[in-house]
Amino acid sequence: MHAAARAVHIASTPSDAQLARYAVTALIEEARLTPKPALVDQRGSGAHRDLDLDIMLRSANALEPTFAALARAARHRGEPSAVLRTELAQIGRAGEQDMLLATGGSNAHRGAIWIIGLLVAGAALPGGVTRLASPQIAARAAQIACFPDRFAAPSNSHGERARQRYQVGGARREAQDGFPHVIHTGLPALLAARERGVHENAARLDALLSIIATLDDTCLLHRAGLAGLHAGQRGAQRVLAAGGSSTPAGRAALAALEHALLSLNASPGGAADLLAATLFLDMLAHHDAGRSPESWNI
Repeated sequence: MHAAARAVHIASTPSDAQLARYAVTALIEEARLTPKPALVDQRGSGAHRDLDLDIMLRSANALEPTFAALARAARHRGEPSAVLRTELAQIGRAGEQDMLLATGGSNAHRGAIWIIGLLVAGAALPGGVTRLASPQIAARAAQIACFPDRFAAPSNSHGERARQRYQVGGARREAQDGFPHVIHTGLPALLAARERGVHENAARLDALLSIIATLDDTCLLHRAGLAGLHAGQRGAQRVLAAGGSSTPAGRAALAALEHALLSLNASPGGAADLLAATLFLDMLAHHDAGRSPESWNI
């Protein structure tokens, strides 16, 4: 596991609209990142039959008003609370309906609404960004996540069933624990790859692979059980051990990982959501440097 993410201080607070745009951009950049193992990217649909890149992009753009509303609610309430948690949940559920309308019924970003939505709220809270670093934003989001959603219907989602069957934490625990696979895995891997001079595309792939290598991904568990989870984790570890996605040996190992996952009809969707969260926090870290998220050379 990589060392903890360094403290990147941010001098000015993004507006609600800016936070929403960063969130959408993170989802778009994650979707476009290629080649991802068995995930939707610019080559095709991976292991998914009901998703493609166009659907992912439509979903991401449809969620911009949702993310802006989440930021606005957090800024208005001013601190983590049960009232804020309930309000955010209501906004998130409305956002899910917007997503389904935009995608024709496909679940492109339900998990990301929860993961990135909480981080948007954490960043929007007074003091959530100014003079604070990514770990503090994640900690504030975790405080919100620890309050119960009093009006939520009993969940029967694929992820929840996998979480209960295999006794893993899932997206809920990831958020309540302060997003460890973002703060202690994804961000450090991304920054370390950049420091090595790796191309931005490969740096992001290596961040994704670092997350896959350690995450108990409920998407893999739902689709292919423990065999799928182990194939994903061990395959990602082999890519990283071979030098990452920028090396010839790493690219060969990445192709082998994708082949293994496709043969199981398995896709690391939970890791993809956490990569998007990683990119979101990375964009916030560059907010005050005057560098646009769209300016990355990938």
